[in-house]
Amino acid sequence: MGARSSSGPFLVLAAATLWGTTGTAQALGPDGITPATVALVRMAGGATLLAHAVTRHRTVPLRSLWGWPLFFALATMAGSQPLFFGGVARTGVAVGTIVTIGSGPILAGLLAWAIRRERPGPRWPVATTLAVGGAVLLVSGGDAAGIDPVGLLFAGGAGLAWAVYLVAAKSLFEEHPPVFVAGVVFAGAAVILSPVLIAGDVAWLGSGHGIVTALWLGIVATALSYVAFATGLGTTPVAAAATLTLAEPLTAAVLGMTVLGEPARLTTIGGMALIAAGIALLALEGRADPAPLPG
Repeated sequence: MGARSSSGPFLVLAAATLWGTTGTAQALGPDGITPATVALVRMAGGATLLAHAVTRHRTVPLRSLWGWPLFFALATMAGSQPLFFGGVARTGVAVGTIVTIGSGPILAGLLAWAIRRERPGPRWPVATTLAVGGAVLLVSGGDAAGIDPVGLLFAGGAGLAWAVYLVAAKSLFEEHPPVFVAGVVFAGAAVILSPVLIAGDVAWLGSGHGIVTALWLGIVATALSYVAFATGLGTTPVAAAATLTLAEPLTAAVLGMTVLGEPARLTTIGGMALIAAGIALLALEGRADPAPLPG
């Protein structure tokens, strides 16, 4: 296991902050933009990391990546978005998002403990409880209507997919050039999703507004963010990284209120404060590497 770097958590936090801009970018985008085409643009943007790694000669033979971590990284990167959107369609945005973002950090911490023998830091339980509770407040607004068992299963599956991705990707990032690995995963996921995504209307990409939106979504909010994420995850415990990614809904909420004019409910303000407190706890975590479990 690589040594923990003090910059690792801040890189993960920066990546999650950029992810939080995607909803606002989509809302401000041209007519005709859809979640499916946004996913296509983001996968294509992420795949540019592969070309970047090749031009910088930061590659390894593809056969050296082969194994269960790559298999699970590809499967979960491709599967998490359909599971999430399926859950949201059946349960509503609030409940689907709550289940996904609430289960992901907890499952990631447990999987890292069980598979990687990576014990979470002493502040992780408190920080995760604060951040998950804040995320629930942030997206719920007190509305728990529209619960559907199948939708809950999809949303929980999306949370599990993200947790598995974190564990699998960390194993790859520790052993191989992170940007190259991220590019391979994005390119592979794009191929897996292409039969579904190719049917989307991409006419909006032909306008100047559409090109600017696509560049932000594909290059800044995906390619650049995953450079930061891949680099930071390599030296950040999985459990802490999963909790830090809750900066994504925090950023989305701030932009929603300040840019899109969404109402600032008490639940929103309280949720933002709890997430910020949880992130601050992890940012102040001791620099020591998480101790491996015996056995």
